Amino acid sequence: MTALDLRKLKLRSGDQYRGEQEIELEPFELGGQRYLPVPGTVPAELTVTRPSTGTVFELRFDARLHGPCFRCLEDAVLDVPVSAREYQAANPGDDEELRSIYLAEEKLDLSAWARDTVALELPEKILCRPDCAGLCPVCGKDLNAEPHEHVEERTDPRWAKLRELQQKEA
Repeated sequence: MTALDLRKLKLRSGDQYRGEQEIELEPFELGGQRYLPVPGTVPAELTVTRPSTGTVFELRFDARLHGPCFRCLEDAVLDVPVSAREYQAANPGDDEELRSIYLAEEKLDLSAWARDTVALELPEKILCRPDCAGLCPVCGKDLNAEPHEHVEERTDPRWAKLRELQQKEA
């Protein structure tokens, strides 16, 4: 877990801290599949600004995830650019909107914030390529490697007698 102790920054009202921070990223579980960040630690740009009403946190980094394609299960690589902002009011009271869930006892949990931000940036389906054809629903073969179709005549057994009559007349 990567955390930043805000007490060490010693920011006063109107001050700003800009720096690079190494953030440890955790593997993701998405749709029952595991996606690994490569590398596991990424450099991030962190900005902490202390206006008179609270603290603004900004985080920017690029993450790369490796895992199975949603359609064909081949290896998929996804580059995720991340840009996030959080706000913590000086006196939030009971208002959840004015409180950051990543800040506890003057420590900012960068790993949890980075994980949640990456999750929000993910596409609906992670694919090995945009035109991935997936797996054949009949035989299970990879349609990217072996494009094919199965010709199967589907008939309703309730029409069998009428078909027999039609064939007799012909």
